[in-house]
Amino acid sequence: MAKDLLFEIGAEEIPAGFMPNILGQLKQLAVSKFYAAHLTFETIETFGTPRRLALIVKGIKDTSDEIRETHKGPSASIAYDADGNPTKAAIGFARGKGLDVSDLVVEDGYIYAETKTAGVPAKDIVTDMLPQLITGLNFPKSMHWGNLDAKFVRPVRWLVALLDEEVIPVEFATVKSGNVTRGHRFLGADEITIKNAASYVDTLKENFVMVDQDARRELISKQLHDMAASKNASIVWDDDLLEEINYLVEWPTALCGGFEESYLALPDAAIITPMKDHQRYFPLVDQDGKLLPMFLTVRNGSDHSIEVVQAGNERVLRARLDDAKFFFNEDRKKPLIDRQDGLTKIVFQEGLGNLADKTERLLTLGRVFSEECELHEDARVVLERATELAKTDLTTGMVTEFTELQGVMGKEYALLDGESPEVAEAIFEQYLPRFAGDVLPQTEAGKVLSIIDKIDNIVATFSRGLIPTGSQDPYALRRQTIGILNILLNSEWNISLRPIIVESMNLLNVPTDKQDELLGQVEEFITLRLKNIFLDREVPHHVIDLLLSNNELSVADAEGLVKALLANRIDENVELVQAFTRMYNLVKDVTYTGVDESLLKEDAERALYEMATKAFEVSIDAWDKNDYDAVVAVPATLVPAINKFFEDVMVMDKDEAIKANRLQLVRLAYSVMAIIGDISALK
Repeated sequence: MAKDLLFEIGAEEIPAGFMPNILGQLKQLAVSKFYAAHLTFETIETFGTPRRLALIVKGIKDTSDEIRETHKGPSASIAYDADGNPTKAAIGFARGKGLDVSDLVVEDGYIYAETKTAGVPAKDIVTDMLPQLITGLNFPKSMHWGNLDAKFVRPVRWLVALLDEEVIPVEFATVKSGNVTRGHRFLGADEITIKNAASYVDTLKENFVMVDQDARRELISKQLHDMAASKNASIVWDDDLLEEINYLVEWPTALCGGFEESYLALPDAAIITPMKDHQRYFPLVDQDGKLLPMFLTVRNGSDHSIEVVQAGNERVLRARLDDAKFFFNEDRKKPLIDRQDGLTKIVFQEGLGNLADKTERLLTLGRVFSEECELHEDARVVLERATELAKTDLTTGMVTEFTELQGVMGKEYALLDGESPEVAEAIFEQYLPRFAGDVLPQTEAGKVLSIIDKIDNIVATFSRGLIPTGSQDPYALRRQTIGILNILLNSEWNISLRPIIVESMNLLNVPTDKQDELLGQVEEFITLRLKNIFLDREVPHHVIDLLLSNNELSVADAEGLVKALLANRIDENVELVQAFTRMYNLVKDVTYTGVDESLLKEDAERALYEMATKAFEVSIDAWDKNDYDAVVAVPATLVPAINKFFEDVMVMDKDEAIKANRLQLVRLAYSVMAIIGDISALK
């Protein structure tokens, strides 16, 4: 008869941000172990609250499936002698499989052994499995407690392990399993007996614990939206905030609080940030999108004395808004332009000066970038002013207190100072994108400022030898690099980052003899991020390797070539790949200096020269016009002439002059592929 398994790990409050990943791991790990044990089940679910991780597996068979395996042994000629008697090879093979030699069968000239492994009782399997589910989980941070060697995301306080109603013995960190769990910390019973696995969810619900995170999330969302509708308001919605709240409560009850309208004189960001990021409140707006003096939050408990909880939340928020109001009023005593001196007091990086120094570098890098991308004059003026003010909000009390508001308050203060909307927007956009999936800068000045700020950060950090390794990336350089690439991929600029990187090294006083090495490191780092972007788009890895083998490509060129190569899969043209690979092997170390027509003796080499010359001109012209489809199409036109050349012409002629000239010819012909990438990447 099928059985249900319940496994609950009770712990101290687990960080909300860890929970989705942990639950995913738990399910994946359990599924893999059930499959490995050949133990059939119907469904598997994971549940989580701040104080517990739970696994419920329904419809488990009493025993695992019988395992039938066929094992291939030595050839029959070795296993049996001329008279058909088994040799030591056959006898040993049979003994190793626990069989009699007479059980062996011969097929296709080899001997085979068929073995059967009887099923194992489900109880025995899960008894061995459950401790592995605990130790097999990985966490961003783990804890030790007491004098124990065991570690977990938070100290484990109880374990429940039931196969139907039978307790499965499990022990971890001196905690032994049983059938007793705990309800809500304040509303439920301290000890709750779970009669059987099937009753777990309902029993906990009776004790004010909604263990199903999906049902809990849905309930929270409904409560919030119903309450907002009752106030004729809309929620400033945030899915990430909902997910965080979902794993902070076991019995959710939404409530609405308010604050004095006088605080609405503050910029919206100065109100919303304390609400969302510090207090985990949802702001409310009216039908016109104007912020209201109200907020929604979720209590971990019932609606008993909800007005007391409301008053407490209002009091806490009021204190935060008072802080914001104080800092805002103090900040407004000095415009941003007068805060530049304060940048000298903020260190950028150890040994690399302060933010005033960084600002001067950004001004220079902005001018270089503007020349490279031919930025129009109006945008250059905006960029210059935005760069001068870019870091000044870091000296304000508001940003010092609420660091999440860097750039945001810069924009607000710039507008209040009378700066143009374009300048204000660029100040904000310098930090975009802030995370995966974030919006990109939209103004030209904002795009440039964001790119040069990130390049300066990357080059500066690399110059100190702090290159990210493994999962270690304390300066978030990978995220910043991906941000640069996404900005360029979504722009009209076809420029190389190399001049910007070189200028950045000069401004950072990187020694001349170290610049080539550093340039290579930075470009390789950027190339790897671009490769990952293409891989995420499911571009074949060898296509990526082909085009990224050209380390002088701009991001726009790489994007154009990717699209062209996906439309014209020259990597799948065997004849083309063979022809150009043969040429590559001959001239990979040859520098093109020109072909002497007078030394072309054979019809095949004269034909190749004529066609290669025209093809090269077509490639260059197409490249200049950013016609990547035409660039990718050119190599195939030369394949017949290349094949004929190799059939009729001896490249390595005894005459050194003829030999050298023919290598130059091959180099010329290969150039139509080299403009795309290194053909050896397709091997």
